[in-house]
Amino acid sequence: MTTAEPRSYPFSEPERLDMEPLFANLRANEPLTRVRLPYGEPGWLATRYEDVKVVLGDPRFSRAASLQHDEPRMRPQPSQPGGILSMDPPDHSRLRRLVQKAFTVRRIEQLRPRVQEIADGLVDAMLDEGPPADLVEAFALPVPVTVICELLGVPYEDRVDFRHWSDAFLSTTKFTPEEVADCTGRMHAYLEGLIAQRRAEPRDDLLSGLVAARDNEDRLSEEELVMLATALLVAGHETTASQIPNFVYTLLTHPDQLAVLRADLSLVPKAVEELMRFVPLGLGAGIARYATEDIELGGVLVRAGEAVLPALASANRDERVFAEPDELDLRRQDTSHIGFGHGVHHCLGAPLARMELQVALDTLLRRLPGLRFADGEAGIDWKAGLSTRGPERMLLAWDH
Repeated sequence: MTTAEPRSYPFSEPERLDMEPLFANLRANEPLTRVRLPYGEPGWLATRYEDVKVVLGDPRFSRAASLQHDEPRMRPQPSQPGGILSMDPPDHSRLRRLVQKAFTVRRIEQLRPRVQEIADGLVDAMLDEGPPADLVEAFALPVPVTVICELLGVPYEDRVDFRHWSDAFLSTTKFTPEEVADCTGRMHAYLEGLIAQRRAEPRDDLLSGLVAARDNEDRLSEEELVMLATALLVAGHETTASQIPNFVYTLLTHPDQLAVLRADLSLVPKAVEELMRFVPLGLGAGIARYATEDIELGGVLVRAGEAVLPALASANRDERVFAEPDELDLRRQDTSHIGFGHGVHHCLGAPLARMELQVALDTLLRRLPGLRFADGEAGIDWKAGLSTRGPERMLLAWDH
């Protein structure tokens, strides 16, 4: 059973980190439903865990095909050719292999002491200054921004510029289409300048490695090089910078679970997995995939050439997979969430994000006793007009 007219999506304005209430009903009664997003053609929204995994993992669902369609999307600008998120294998595999070594679990664990040093330095400054502190500016942004700058080889002092450009890149309504195009152009020009520098003076960083792969081995085009550097810079800090305050907010609003974690910080890795499942980072739907042939999904025949949007947040609350899915349970045994995606486009930086989030939670809870909201909800400003959710300001206090 499907609705005659596509539903307007998002179904409602997101409130803080609350889940869209309609998802549970759709999972039960209409797991695939036709939706119309602010831009692009209508598509199917998949809401159940197993269906979402099929959309993300089955090669019959294509990202590259989106370039031949007016893909359903939240943002005014469509996907661009040359971007890794707009590719299918083998092109996607070719680009992913170029950077995968930098994000292996072993390589990321080697970075843990440096990330701990960064986190401790930021907390030292918070302690020196005294409460209240804005968690976003004082800690949540600087941790992943510093790490990705050092890893990629981008000057940290340029962070204000690329943070602004990143917001434009992720804008739904915060920036006009003209502003988005301008900021995208500026970011590409900035990275082209850094690439030229690395050509002249290679360093021991990921950007130099990508330039060598381009110039010496001809493994990617110049356009692909710029687009890949852009994706690494934006994704390398935005998700973690949003999830650190999201996780802290969630813990502070679930005091029983916060008490569990404070009593046993060895639960931090498990807590990060449960929070990744529980917290809806985006607006509910991932990027569209196009069926390359007729496929039955969720009791519906999806025709070749139709778009399907995977609702990751809904999938992570699926009653068929998780017991009491709307409850935060830091001791949950089943942590098979898809917060980092699934399939060939599974988040490349997942090991880095996991490690940063573990270090962040452990450091904040260990070094800031009695961590709490400084002014309740009045001390929190939430992002608006972006495709990621979270506080852009969150005032915290602690015992001192």
